[in-house]
Amino acid sequence: MLTMGKLNDLPGVRHAFFGREGGVSEGLYDSLNCGYGSGDAADNVFENRRRAMAALDLKPENLVTAYQTHSADAIAVDAPWSRDAAPRCDAMVTKKRGIALGILTADCAPVVMVDPEAQVVGAAHAGWRGAFAGILEATLEAMTRLGARREAIAAAIGPCIAQRSYEVGPEFPEPFLTQENANIDFFCPARRSGHFLFDLKGYAARRLCKAGLRRIEVCPADTFAESDRFFSYRRACKAGEKDYGRGLSVILLEP
Repeated sequence: MLTMGKLNDLPGVRHAFFGREGGVSEGLYDSLNCGYGSGDAADNVFENRRRAMAALDLKPENLVTAYQTHSADAIAVDAPWSRDAAPRCDAMVTKKRGIALGILTADCAPVVMVDPEAQVVGAAHAGWRGAFAGILEATLEAMTRLGARREAIAAAIGPCIAQRSYEVGPEFPEPFLTQENANIDFFCPARRSGHFLFDLKGYAARRLCKAGLRRIEVCPADTFAESDRFFSYRRACKAGEKDYGRGLSVILLEP
């Protein structure tokens, strides 16, 4: 379990980025797979989620996760829901204490946020599609509707694929450069001719900064390269594996 210093030093908040260790799943899902969307046994996923919540001194029913679709949709959470009632969205915010907002990733960036003054938290699933579409800004807007102020919000970008591992094709940079010429900063040449390496962490961090945040931490981990610590969709694809586990990231206001 990883934590980021600034956020855990703030009053009334807990958060964690969980790796793949410490669970009960086996094979492709070894071992702390927290995603019901995988092909893992549901009982294993439930137990893994229970263990993650126990590490935060919470019950499993405190955890909420969504049906993530790489959208720019953010919702406010007032109460936990059942697994079957999970909404389709890619970010959640709340000012209710004890509700653990959970994001599931396997290379995409989990981003957790808190305004410690207003006591509002948010969590976003930011792959390149969601980040490009504005999921981070949508999360901040949803937090401000609950009373947060952007200049008071601290954010942490959790474990995701690093630029050195994220090769993209020749068509990939164009929409980013059309969006803003300065986005060239997030591309460098790959070894393959005409291909590039994309900096998802840097792109997400700049969007948060431009949105008004002053405190942003970025986890240096690389989910693709660190196979013993993290799940990775891209690594599974390159290995010809049919499925992959999902890591869990959580933020909540202390009960």
